Amino acid sequence: MALARAFYKFLKKRKSHMKRFQLLTEIGKKLVPEYRYSWPYMDWYHDEPFNDYLKRFDELDHFNTDRRHTVYQLMRLTEAVPGDTAECGSLEGAGSYLIHLMNEQCRQHTRWHHIFDSFEGLSAPAAGDGSHWKKGDLSVSMNEVRDNMGAFDRYSLYKGWIPERFPDVADKQFSFVHIDVDLFQPTFDTINFFYPRLNPGGIIVCDDYGSSLCPGATRAIDEYLADKPEKMLFMTCGSGFMIKGKETAAQLC
Repeated sequence: MALARAFYKFLKKRKSHMKRFQLLTEIGKKLVPEYRYSWPYMDWYHDEPFNDYLKRFDELDHFNTDRRHTVYQLMRLTEAVPGDTAECGSLEGAGSYLIHLMNEQCRQHTRWHHIFDSFEGLSAPAAGDGSHWKKGDLSVSMNEVRDNMGAFDRYSLYKGWIPERFPDVADKQFSFVHIDVDLFQPTFDTINFFYPRLNPGGIIVCDDYGSSLCPGATRAIDEYLADKPEKMLFMTCGSGFMIKGKETAAQLC
């Protein structure tokens, strides 16, 4: 800790943010030479409403703030798309809170948000899911999610293993679906259910797409979309998204 404080004081003495960033990349390249640093476009760091959301879930200094911001922006694309919203795999509810918040900000007060989770953690991973996860990982109680949703009231919680509670919303249409269930089978079951119920212009985000920790989730999405005009677009911040009705070229390399 003392070394970290000393290093921070040293950085503060540099004349500009850019020089500090350049020093950071020089040190980083020696420690992790294969890592690709990106240019520090940081204006979004100063989005105070978004930062207030991150602080609510103690995520301001976490590694996935850019992924949260991507969901925050993609929700704006669905303002004119009819249909409810859903999240499958809620963890503590941070993703659902953001989706519900954006429903309100986009003046979509008629939308209902649907939250699906076992509230017992992950099911048992299969052979194609890699070795990172084990049964019961990422377990959060339903009460914790309900508490974290705060004063919101236009949402429902569905406790059960995917896809056993999906029939509860079989008559609904959707504008935005967030999939974060990590493993092949629940990911495949989720996109298989929601894709036909997604209105044109609606968006499906798979938080685990392209993650080296979730190879099964990536395979599930690619297999399901193989014969569909849309394909999942992989983002360098992690995760991927597709827009219903937007034909997407296959990867060229």
